[in-house]
Amino acid sequence: MKRLFLLLIPLLAIAQPEQTTLYLKEAGKSSDSEKISAIPFEHHLVDLSLLPIPPLLEIRYATKYNFTGAQLYPFPRAYLHRDAAIALQAVQKDLADCGLGLKIYDAYRPLSVQRKMWNLIHDDRYVSNPDASRGRHTRGAAVDVTLVDKLGNELPMPSPFDEFSNSAHRDYTGCTPEQRKNSLLLEEIMKKHGFDSFAFEWWHFDLRNWQNYPPLDITFQELSSGQKFTLSPP
Repeated sequence: MKRLFLLLIPLLAIAQPEQTTLYLKEAGKSSDSEKISAIPFEHHLVDLSLLPIPPLLEIRYATKYNFTGAQLYPFPRAYLHRDAAIALQAVQKDLADCGLGLKIYDAYRPLSVQRKMWNLIHDDRYVSNPDASRGRHTRGAAVDVTLVDKLGNELPMPSPFDEFSNSAHRDYTGCTPEQRKNSLLLEEIMKKHGFDSFAFEWWHFDLRNWQNYPPLDITFQELSSGQKFTLSPP
């Protein structure tokens, strides 16, 4: 019996997933003399390109083609908390039945990047104040999306992405009937699968109860290099 127990030990070690302790940096105002506290937790981020039905990616902040005019991400990648990734996969399945799909403009955003954005535009209709809410994208529970056809062509929407004007608002009435129809279709299917729309940006959706997810400041380099492991896709 003792011999059998010894033989089982390596098998049990293989069966147990590796547990990695991660850290959340507190996001309050701090000076060089202040220490940043660290709270251990697991981030639960998923790489959206690994989903069974992966969305099309056009990560604008990995280019200079965005409202800041600067490249904020080192490479185009989209991550979401596993709960949000599961919900997004359900959206993709429904859209596929209609010959449509999602294009992702932005998903998880490190807190340090959120601060850079806020410093450029102090308008919380379009960029969350990290000192007030710690951001929405920083939690891996918010995503910026649009609809595409089966060839990857964007469906007409009321405004371009990151258009900080009334034309981006959900109650905007100056768009064409086709643009309005597409915007409502996107809103309807995202809400069906657990996302809430945002009043000032037709492209922005938050997983319900997004406030319950911790803000993160893990860089894309850390996630992609394996220093801070992402989860397997749902």
